[in-house]
Amino acid sequence: MSQQIENTAGELHDARESVPVLQKGAYGAGTLTLNLLPGALGVFSFFLITAFGMDPFLAGLLGGLPRLFDAITDPIMGFITDNTKSRWGRRRPYIVVGAILSGVFFAMLWQLDPEASQEYNFWYFLIFSLIFTIGNTMFATPFVGLGYEMTSDYNERTRLMAFANTMGQVAWMIVPWFWVLIADPDLFSSQAEGVQQLSLFVAGACITLGILPGLFCKGIDASDMGNRAEISFKTIFSNLKEVFKGIKQVFKNKPFVRLCGATFLVFNGFQLVASFSFFIIVFHMFGGDYGATGTWPAWFSTVSAIVTAFVVIPVITWMANKWGKRNAFIISTVISIVGYGLKWWGFDPSNPWMIFMPIPLMSFGIGGLFTLMMSMTADVCDMDELDNGMPRKEGTFGAIYWLMVKIGQALALILGGLVLKVVGFDPGAGAQSVETITNLRLADIIIPASTAFLAILVMWKYDLTEEKARAIKQKLIELRGEL
Repeated sequence: MSQQIENTAGELHDARESVPVLQKGAYGAGTLTLNLLPGALGVFSFFLITAFGMDPFLAGLLGGLPRLFDAITDPIMGFITDNTKSRWGRRRPYIVVGAILSGVFFAMLWQLDPEASQEYNFWYFLIFSLIFTIGNTMFATPFVGLGYEMTSDYNERTRLMAFANTMGQVAWMIVPWFWVLIADPDLFSSQAEGVQQLSLFVAGACITLGILPGLFCKGIDASDMGNRAEISFKTIFSNLKEVFKGIKQVFKNKPFVRLCGATFLVFNGFQLVASFSFFIIVFHMFGGDYGATGTWPAWFSTVSAIVTAFVVIPVITWMANKWGKRNAFIISTVISIVGYGLKWWGFDPSNPWMIFMPIPLMSFGIGGLFTLMMSMTADVCDMDELDNGMPRKEGTFGAIYWLMVKIGQALALILGGLVLKVVGFDPGAGAQSVETITNLRLADIIIPASTAFLAILVMWKYDLTEEKARAIKQKLIELRGEL
């Protein structure tokens, strides 16, 4: 009888902690924006060289310098949003303003003039890129922090992140087709015009979708927060000390360090070879004939996103609820390693349809990564509050976590080019040697499989289980009541 009472109480508590469908949808719309902006930025950046005549080295600088700027702005924004008190909460005002600024400056960023000098376009793009980065940080950092605090229930956190990441995958269904649209002479008179016009549509979509979580989602009320720092121009220097203190506290949290390490490894390995599939399809399967290649690479990316959204994420959510988040991560990562291995047989010149064969297994890697890691980071925030007290630092944890993602992405761009050089790949050539293609295909499998295996080792001793997380939550309620 007592067991029945406990189960009933648990069910009632879980129902009370459920995130309403409207808020889930709004948060999912924000996650779509969170994915669409960097996805579009990555595609459009390719046309800096082909459409606007930018030197490849300068184009690389334009991609890397804003990431270094991110390393400064992200933790500062995390501290600001954690300590903000307003009638609309700690996160929502920044999300709305940040979404609008992100969209406006993304559109302005790409209004480059193909007839202008390279020096002018370099400085124009760099200045607006840094301004765009500030706006995007103002949106992304509090948005991620908001997701961590929308529910305090262990399993509902996974369900929320699963729903949000499913919507986020819509961005990756769309982004691959930007290549096709921009280069289509029937749509645009030039690639430069394609970039300029398409950026307006991307900006409009990001503003419209990005403000929704700021309008409809609810986080922790700022009035529940004690020990908040004063946010003003008078306290800038003292607050900078608190920023570094908060970062130091975050890195003392061993479960969080494991989450960052595993994310860096899985995402870096995935991103490092992300462009390899395109080259393998073009040069291995179609002999370097871009015309014959057609839209196969775009379909490969789109189908990957569809499978991740509607097959992989629901399965991973089920596994996490049944076996725990850590075990779900390890299982999904092992499955992805098998999928990477199947690419050797999937890229078959005699049957192009085979490229879709490894996708259902490969997709468990990225699909499991962000669904589970963001849910586990929310659990870690409870642990930090128990260890260090108020204010809760969802913004700081989110900033540091996504900074690891961005560093991994930047490093992948650098190392990806190095790997292509080592295997002897020449993207300007009409054909590649058999040895080059073989080495490229091996790298396409071995690199992400190896980093995924290392991530499993990192997460093997992750010990913030469901039982421990629920005990921490109960202790917090005893100490300060419900938030």
